[in-house]
Amino acid sequence: MKMYFLIISLLISVSSFAQNVNADVDEIINREMKTRRIPGVQVAIVQNGTIVLSKSYGFSNIQDNIPVTNTTIFPLNSNTKIFTGVAIMQLVEQGKIKLNAPISTYLNDLPVEWQKITVDQLLTHISGLPEILELFDPVTGNIGPLRTEKAIWEKLKTIPLDFRKGEQFRYNQTNYYLLGKIIERVTDLPFAVFFEENQFKTARLKHTLFGDSRDVIPHYAPSYSYRSFFDGKNLNESQLTNNYYEFPDFSRTSGGLNSTAEDVGNWIIALQNGQLFQKSGTLNLMWSPGQFNNGNPTDWVRGWGIAKFRKKHKAVGMSGGNRSVVLVYPDDHLAVIVLTNLGGSAPEDFIEEIAGCYIPDIIKADPLTYLRKNLQKIGFENAVDFVKKEKKQNPDFNPKELELNNWAYRMLTTNQEKEALGVFKLNVYLFPDSWNVYDSYGEVLLKTGDKNEAIKMYKKSLQLNPANDNGKKVLEQIQNTKN
Repeated sequence: MKMYFLIISLLISVSSFAQNVNADVDEIINREMKTRRIPGVQVAIVQNGTIVLSKSYGFSNIQDNIPVTNTTIFPLNSNTKIFTGVAIMQLVEQGKIKLNAPISTYLNDLPVEWQKITVDQLLTHISGLPEILELFDPVTGNIGPLRTEKAIWEKLKTIPLDFRKGEQFRYNQTNYYLLGKIIERVTDLPFAVFFEENQFKTARLKHTLFGDSRDVIPHYAPSYSYRSFFDGKNLNESQLTNNYYEFPDFSRTSGGLNSTAEDVGNWIIALQNGQLFQKSGTLNLMWSPGQFNNGNPTDWVRGWGIAKFRKKHKAVGMSGGNRSVVLVYPDDHLAVIVLTNLGGSAPEDFIEEIAGCYIPDIIKADPLTYLRKNLQKIGFENAVDFVKKEKKQNPDFNPKELELNNWAYRMLTTNQEKEALGVFKLNVYLFPDSWNVYDSYGEVLLKTGDKNEAIKMYKKSLQLNPANDNGKKVLEQIQNTKN
């Protein structure tokens, strides 16, 4: 009898915890949807190899008031690259591709300066290759005036490298376009077929497919964005507009997949359960950084653009289109997937807060999430004082300059100018020797009407970096306006 009551008590406790966690997730999503004006959201949580939460919010189609459901299909955009990374690593396992092999091993008709670039350098964006997107239509992403893949390929080969291979990082779509070509060359299959046979079917994905705005996709969530400039006119208030975007079929290994949060969750389960890789070390190899020529590790791991190698709660993931994000915590057996239909919604800002509903310690492990959660309570104008106090108590609390800068700029896109101002000011405090933090702080000061302080910041930026041409230009414009 005691055992019976113990089991009942345990079941009630588990049920109560799940309800509380779900309510916490709801609170975060509803808050962020309101702040960022997101029409629709889909969330899936994977814990210990099971989807423990799959939930939908808002509307997938504003025009017809169609709600988001768990089978609504969202564009994954650059989250496609994690699937491409897995495809490459599957072929590495099979011995058909070597990471350190020159791409000329697999592709013909390459310019001489491209031939020694390695597969690994494509995966981690340190190849130096020119950006193929520059040859597409900048508004729609379509194939543009060159009209054919062959013409684009020939033109692309005439563009000089951005830098010597292995020397720098530059995210671009050419790398994953070429990875798609390598997959097709070594398998004798269209990459879409290879993905279908070796990932989608294996993981039992029911709603994952390649396509773009031109394709008829059932239960598809069209994409939206807010614009303050429309038909050549500045609008008094930003306006919600439909997005139209094409991914030419030959380039879809970089951003052409569409899926649901549940499907991505099931794919992650298959990935971590050993269904997509045959060897136990392949997953760890994929989730390890590449190497620059000087021996330093790359920021990207192989196919995955978010890599947080911290003391606790290591995380790897990817974001796409500034509207969807996937984050996996390998040591915690946890993963979070957030898909939205708003370009500029930046769910990477709050995804770790969602993870913290399941493992509260994660909040403090990520400096940005911890900072954001606290500043929401005490006010962003208190950012510097909060960080001073926190660093005395926790020497490991070290927000990164680039992360702070990007976060503040994302807040500007959602009209959170005062909040962004506090973060830019914090960046100046934390990184006083960086010319870029003064340039960014000057930009937001100017945007909020404080010209005198903006001038000081731009002058400081130029003092640290006389080659800051943008700073010179803006400073001249401010001073001419004042005169």
